[in-house]
Amino acid sequence: MKKRSKKKKTSKAPKVLLHTCCAPCTTAVYQDLKKTGFDVTGFFYNPNIHPYTEYEKRLLTMKLYAALANLKMVYVDLYDIENFFDIIFKKKDKRCLYCYILRLHKTAAYAKKHGFDCFTTTLLVSPSQKHAYIKQAARIVAKKYGVEFLYKDFRKRFSEGRHMAKHMNLYRQRYCGCIYSERDRFRPACRRGQVKHL
Repeated sequence: MKKRSKKKKTSKAPKVLLHTCCAPCTTAVYQDLKKTGFDVTGFFYNPNIHPYTEYEKRLLTMKLYAALANLKMVYVDLYDIENFFDIIFKKKDKRCLYCYILRLHKTAAYAKKHGFDCFTTTLLVSPSQKHAYIKQAARIVAKKYGVEFLYKDFRKRFSEGRHMAKHMNLYRQRYCGCIYSERDRFRPACRRGQVKHL
């Protein structure tokens, strides 16, 4: 009589909710997380993006990339620009911190409600983003909702991600998203450091 072979128990891949700021920044981060064994779901919530036409471009590009890359997505398509300005107005040098808190707050809340093991963000791939503020914002919301924040320094994969986006013919924006970053990117005096920011 043949003995039945015992089936090995396979542990489920940890579920991570990935806040996606845009499609180009998602490319290499998604691949990295997949290769390291995570079950990834994207989460698009970015009410900071200005103007609305730019927001639409980034949202549609995210949907295009998700379809091409077979990335599961959650879209919180609330263009809550009034709430964004209420939160960051007069914050001066800490605008980015409060912007991160706003977006990661929504991400962590969803992760907790829907049983994710942890959450992270594609903001961590950009050399232009403030990692100390991202970690500070993530700690605040992780503690509030009791869900782990997965910190990885993805910046070494930034160029790879941009190449992937170019190869896929994805729209690649030229500024972070908010009206202040748009000003700093395109107003010559700001680029030369001749204008004192409000």
